[in-house]
Amino acid sequence: MFIDFFYLLRNYGVPVSITEWMTLMEALGKGLAASSLMSFYHLARTVLVKSEAHFDRYDLAFASYFTGVETPIELTEKVLKWLENALPPRFISPEERKQFQKWDLDELRRQLEERLRTQKGEHHGGGNWIGTGGTSRFGHSGYNPAGVRLGGQSVNKSAVKVAAERHFRGFRTDETIGVRQFEVALRKLRQLSTKVDGPKEELDIDETIKETGEKGGLLQLVWSRGRKNMVKVALIMDSGGSMVPYLRICSQLFTAINRSTHFKDLRFFFFHNCVYQHIYLDPSCQVRNSIKTEDFLRLLGPEYKVIFLGDASMAPSELLMVDGAIDWYYSNPEPGIVWLKRIADHFNHSVWLNPIPAAYWNRTFGSYTINLIREVFPMYELTVEGLEGAIKKLMVRK
Repeated sequence: MFIDFFYLLRNYGVPVSITEWMTLMEALGKGLAASSLMSFYHLARTVLVKSEAHFDRYDLAFASYFTGVETPIELTEKVLKWLENALPPRFISPEERKQFQKWDLDELRRQLEERLRTQKGEHHGGGNWIGTGGTSRFGHSGYNPAGVRLGGQSVNKSAVKVAAERHFRGFRTDETIGVRQFEVALRKLRQLSTKVDGPKEELDIDETIKETGEKGGLLQLVWSRGRKNMVKVALIMDSGGSMVPYLRICSQLFTAINRSTHFKDLRFFFFHNCVYQHIYLDPSCQVRNSIKTEDFLRLLGPEYKVIFLGDASMAPSELLMVDGAIDWYYSNPEPGIVWLKRIADHFNHSVWLNPIPAAYWNRTFGSYTINLIREVFPMYELTVEGLEGAIKKLMVRK
């Protein structure tokens, strides 16, 4: 049932598993959607979507799949118009009560569908049509123990309209991010660092007592890492040229990292298109304000977490050829790819953040060099998800 909807959700990036889908089928089999598309919308979202970050993708898939689908419970504005001029509730005698039908959901659904097809206008005080103040099974302000209350508070918003409004667009984590999201992601780097970095130099009282007890009273000292943050970070940013369209987001990342006070050491460096025998100390990328890349590797030990930020897009000659540097006054006796590999080999942890959406890495200008650099550095898209993936990669122990 709805198997195409399952695949559509996956295509829209909602990570739905087979187990979750079978749970939804079980819920539908038990009637938890109440034959209502709106109920199905909420039920399916509850069962299938594990994070609010995927709510917007779910809405997009839902609106795409169910556009044009209506159910009797989601009444149109025309039907609600029939119920606006309500009659006051009327008293039903005991004799009249005996005449009402027993509750039968299938029969009730069939009758409502028939009324919606055949009724031409509003009706009040009757016992058959959708109306008010009577004994009809459909309407309000009347009486029928085997009926359904329709009207009163507005119910004219369909599930498709609700999904199309996209109330959860701001929950997306694959959208371009700002300073605050950068700061939150970078804080995870700090928190994880206390667990995996630095020497074990503090006595862990609880673990010492536990281990000593397990050894029958023979003292077993257990040491743990302190809460000092040992993380050292180097941000190396591409400046100018094809990076101009991404100045704003690069500035946001620079601001977020610069605000960070929870790193033991933080360094900023710059390059233009590719790193050669010099690495620059400011975005102007002038040799007079640079250091030799060899000195850069001597100054920064392998423990630094290195984050490259750039679109990795350039002419293949800039990456692969001697004297391929784009600046006419600058010659490089070794290809840029050689220097990138040296940097990757020197540091224990390094990643590359690319502001170009990942969907375009194989079909944009520079796709050739992008894929070559991806073989040297783990590359991530510059989004919340991409940044979180990069942070996790930086924390993997070698």
